[in-house]
This record gives sequence, structure tokens and C-alpha cells, in this order.
Amino acid sequence: MIQSGLRNESCGPETLGLHDINEIRWNDDERALYRLALIRGEGVQSATGPLSVTTGRYTGRSATDKYIVRDSETENTVWWDNHQQISEVHFDILLKDFLKHARGRNLCVQDLYGGADERYRISTRVYVELAWHALFIRHLLRRPDLRELENYMPDMTVINLPSFQADPLRHGCRSGTIIVINLKRNLVLIGGTEYAGEIKKSIFGFLNYFLPEKGIMPMHCSANVGCEGDSALFFGLSGTGKTTLSSDVSRTLIGDDEHGWSNHGIFNFEGGCYAKTIHLSETAEPEIYSTTQRWGSIFENVILDPQTAKPDFDDGSLTENTRIAYPLHYIINASHTGKASHPKNVIMLTADAFGVLPPIARLTPEQAIYHFLSGYTAKVAGTEKGIFGVQATFSTCFGAPFMPRHPIVYGNLLREKISQHKATCWLVNTGWTGGAYGEGYRIPIKATHALLKSVLDSSLAEAQMRIDNHFSFEVPLVAKDIDQSFLSPRETWPSRLAYDEQAQKLVSMFIDNFNKFNDHVDQSIRNAAPKI
Repeated sequence: MIQSGLRNESCGPETLGLHDINEIRWNDDERALYRLALIRGEGVQSATGPLSVTTGRYTGRSATDKYIVRDSETENTVWWDNHQQISEVHFDILLKDFLKHARGRNLCVQDLYGGADERYRISTRVYVELAWHALFIRHLLRRPDLRELENYMPDMTVINLPSFQADPLRHGCRSGTIIVINLKRNLVLIGGTEYAGEIKKSIFGFLNYFLPEKGIMPMHCSANVGCEGDSALFFGLSGTGKTTLSSDVSRTLIGDDEHGWSNHGIFNFEGGCYAKTIHLSETAEPEIYSTTQRWGSIFENVILDPQTAKPDFDDGSLTENTRIAYPLHYIINASHTGKASHPKNVIMLTADAFGVLPPIARLTPEQAIYHFLSGYTAKVAGTEKGIFGVQATFSTCFGAPFMPRHPIVYGNLLREKISQHKATCWLVNTGWTGGAYGEGYRIPIKATHALLKSVLDSSLAEAQMRIDNHFSFEVPLVAKDIDQSFLSPRETWPSRLAYDEQAQKLVSMFIDNFNKFNDHVDQSIRNAAPKI
């Protein structure tokens, strides 16, 4: 076995059962990995600098092929209604086959940290076949100092072999693609997919499982902080604007996707960003756009012009889920520490394609938990395969696939943090107004930015409010740089009756979805539900 690079020689691949590997490259830096990916033909260099790769059949997460091992550790702690299980017997067979498949191959290994707070971070070792996967995860997690690598001991390990094909009969799975998390053995196996997001989301699943035991709220959210130390959280599902709205040049970016909230404040899980690029523009999102001009970033499924090798961010012919991965320091105003004080504002983002919700509303703590457990957004035709028309999506905690425990665990933690630190909560609609998708229009990002500016400088908190007839939250009557009628979506519709009918439909969807939580929450949360 040929091994190169800085590593802890007392904790090598043999401890995991990896033998007869042809070559292992330990902890290569960005330049070496970029060059290696080009030499191997894994991608091409774009005209603007980033490495451009495609991921084949899978251009997004394969949720139906993801499993958690059901064992004595997870039997009574994992939310099995929302997660697929695989037996310990099948996992043992799968691991044996993974180790056998790795023999004779060339692997890259990265020793990294998940979590900016040294008290709660998890040391994560990642074995990958593809050099660009090593570059990706090196961007996305936090990189140890060189002196730390000599004594590095992993808390968890990921083995990612895209060339491995699972056998449903032998391994107890659905297809040749498989992502398995073993929480008792701190091990993740990924096979049959080149989509890099599976790596990072599996690692976050570990943090989301173990951190609540330490009283830490793990969150699928972005975060930034102002010059006065006033941090803000932005919860939201994909496509609602988490990354875009937190990348504000006037504030310091803590991170764009995953954070923890401890007794000491908030901290980023990551060392980089993984942003969508479909329809990306320099005018609307200058901070993210600037990273597309940087050497070392990774374009994932972004179409390049065949003549100039320049990216076309409006081309979704491979997927609407085109992305760029880059280290956090590529954002000029990014935090060096990845940590900040307790949040002053908690913002929940939704892209309401039904055109019902106002562009902004203030929530009581109870309403905030209701909307957090609901996790509402709406998807429109073309954003994902199989989506036609407008489809309501309720993903509890704004990230159900990544939350192994029951949502009430996270809901109670968030309620405790909001109450203890007196955070103000807001619901922001980045979707449609003036009608549903196809009839109305998308709320301009300029308007959303103006409203958030008023939230973050505390001026909107002083505005006169009305109580929404359907959802009972507070909606400002006026806001700086915003047309007053815009704040009342009913007034933007051509037909008030059509708005009322649409609103009642959405209210019914909320109520039906929340029925599964009613027995787990107290009366104050149930009272926060919208009314028919």
C-alpha cells in the first residue's frame, strides 16, 4: 500500500478493516486535489477558474436510498416514522463488501472537523474514490491545522465509493445506490452515487443526533451577525433563500446551511458553502457570484459553453439543482471563527407559491414553534422531477431528512433557546403574491432585502401591526421602502374572493399536516394553529 501525506500513523486504514489499497493520499491540499481531479479526468477547468464536474444519474440526494441502522442505540431514539431502517446483519454484510470493493483502488482521505466550537465539534475522517469529492468535503467542513493532523483521531468515518453497487437482496436495500448511517459504530457508507451532497448531509445527521444530548440545538439554517454582535438565524428549505439572504455584505456571514445553538451562542458546523447557482446573477447575489470567479470552487452540474468554457447559470438542462461549493473565506465578509452570540432575531423562510402569506410577519414564540414543526414551503413545476403545478411541502424543522430524532426534541430545544435569550421570531415569504404561481408574481428579492434590513436594525419591531385573519400572526402596516398595499397579499390579488378561497385551502393543509404533532405539544402550541 502506497501512502503519502500527513497523518496519524497509529490510526490508519487498518483500524477500520481497509487492507490492500493500492494508494492512499492523506490530507492533500486544495491545489493538489484540483490538479489530481483534472489529471484523472473527473472534471474540467472552467474559464472563470472553478473545477466543473457532473454527477451522472444522481443530481441531488437519493432520499429513498438512505438508511439508518436499527440497533440498541437507535431503537428508541430515532424517529422511525421518517427514516428507513436497515438491520445490523445487513450492515455487517454491506461493510464487508465495501471493504472488499476498496481493495486495489486509489483513495483520498481528508481528516476534518464538523463544528466551529471546539467543545462540541466532531472529528470526521472521509475516505473517497474521487479527488473532487475530497476537494468538496475539504471545502465544506473545517480544516485542522497541520500540527493537529499528527495526533488526529476520528470520532466518525465516512467511506464513499461511487463505483460500488449494492445488491438489494444481499444488503436489504432498494437499489444499487445506498447511503447507510450507523450511529452506534460512528460509520457512514455511501455507494452508487456521485452526488457530493450525500457526504456532508450524512455528517450533519450525526451532529443532529448527538448534539441534543448535550443541550445543543442543531439547526438547518444560515446565520449572520451585525457589527453590534446582533446575530440572526435564517431557517428554510432549499430554494427559500437561506444562502442568498444571509450573504449580506453589511453583515458578517457565519454560515449558510447548518449551525448549533449552545449555552455559549451559535456556531457553524461547516467551513464552506454549497450554494445553488440556477439563475444566479451578479446583480442580485454579488457575494455568491464572486465565488464563481474564483479558482478552486467546484461547479456541480453547471453547464459550460462548449466554445468558451464559461458557465451558463440559466441552463438547467442537467438539473435545476446546479450548485457551487467553495470555502467560507471566499466570501469577503465571512467570519473567521464561525461563532457568534445568541441570536437577536430568528427568521423562518418560506416560498409560498400559493400567494397567500404576507412578505413578512412577526410570530409569538408559540407560533414560531408551530411553524418550525410545520416547516412549510411550496414547490412549483420544474424545480424537481415529478413536480407539476404547485405542491405544498411540509418538512418539519425545515430539514426533516437530516433530523434523526423526533421533531419534538428539536422543537422543545428551540422553544427553550428562544425563551431564554428573548429572540424575536419572524416568518418571511420569498414566494409569490398577487396570485398563485402562474398568475401572480415572485416577491422581488429587493423587497425582501429591505424588509430584512428593517428587522435587523430593529425598526420594524416598532411598526404598527395588524393581526392576520387566517394565521393570527402580526403583519406590519407600513415598512420602510415598501409599498403599503404590498404588505397585505389579499390587496394584491385581482379577486379578493379567490384569495380567501386559496387562503382557506392553505390553512387546511397546515392543520392536516400538524395533526401528527398535536399529541406531542401543549395547548399553547395547538392554539397557534391557523384558523378556518
